[in-house]
Amino acid sequence: MASVSLKTIIEKMKLDNLTPELDIKKIRISQPDINRPALQLAGYFEHFEATRLQVIGFVEYTYMESFSDDEKEKMYKEFLSFDIPGVVFCRELIPDPIFIKIALQEKVPVLMTKKSTSAFMAEIIRWLNVKLAPCISIHGVLVDVYGVGVLITGESGIGKSETAIELIKRGHRLVSDDVVELRRVSEETLIGSAPDITKHFIEMRGVGIIDVKTLYGVSSVRETQTIDLVIKLEDWDKDKEYDRLGLEEEYTEYLGNKIVCHRIPIRPGRNLAVICESAAVNHRQKAMGYNAAQELYNRVQNSLAKRRSEEDDD
Repeated sequence: MASVSLKTIIEKMKLDNLTPELDIKKIRISQPDINRPALQLAGYFEHFEATRLQVIGFVEYTYMESFSDDEKEKMYKEFLSFDIPGVVFCRELIPDPIFIKIALQEKVPVLMTKKSTSAFMAEIIRWLNVKLAPCISIHGVLVDVYGVGVLITGESGIGKSETAIELIKRGHRLVSDDVVELRRVSEETLIGSAPDITKHFIEMRGVGIIDVKTLYGVSSVRETQTIDLVIKLEDWDKDKEYDRLGLEEEYTEYLGNKIVCHRIPIRPGRNLAVICESAAVNHRQKAMGYNAAQELYNRVQNSLAKRRSEEDDD
């Protein structure tokens, strides 16, 4: 199961560690959800998700402050006795000394952020959803074309990297070449990124390794991109029927998510970069409610209906 170290979360979210005495190296978070322990502080521990990061907001903080020292001792001991990976106080709220003392005894890290509770929760859930999402690695090239994430796949040596270079020269952005890491962050969304080792590099047979970021500038690359469209490059087969209208969408599936897929036959003289651009723009157009193939079909149907009407009149 995927997990993220608490140390990484502290660095990414810029949290202040109020219990630096504790060793946090082995503490890991394995689920993207967080918990606001209002009910637990009131003494209700049924269905308590103790393995989640616990977030204390202004409401919980003022409730805790309303108790006497003896009540705090009892409440904090019961709450912190669970195997909690960490407690985060938002809005720069300082936990009282009793809470810190018991947290140290129970070895529960106490952290603090300047952010408001809702802003912090939204940010960390979004980040953890990406980091902890189911992940696979596939062979292909991922490029941002007019804001559309285009995943180019096909047999090795068919021209994926050359197509990516041409797209980059035309102002589009590279996400990953050769190996693309796909993460399923929701039932509708796949996010693609590059492995750290090959990030910003493209391999071109006969030329070698090209550093896209150095060669074309920082505007030619990006870290992650949603997968909106898959283009499969394949050798031209004269006996095979290829879609010429596009009335029916073809899909391919990754991690249970269906993505629109176009099969593009390769022949000498075909400009693959222009084809990818056209496919990306057409995909955006369909998402905005206009389908060129459907429009042509409607025109043909209207024309046939008009002819029939004229023949009936005659």
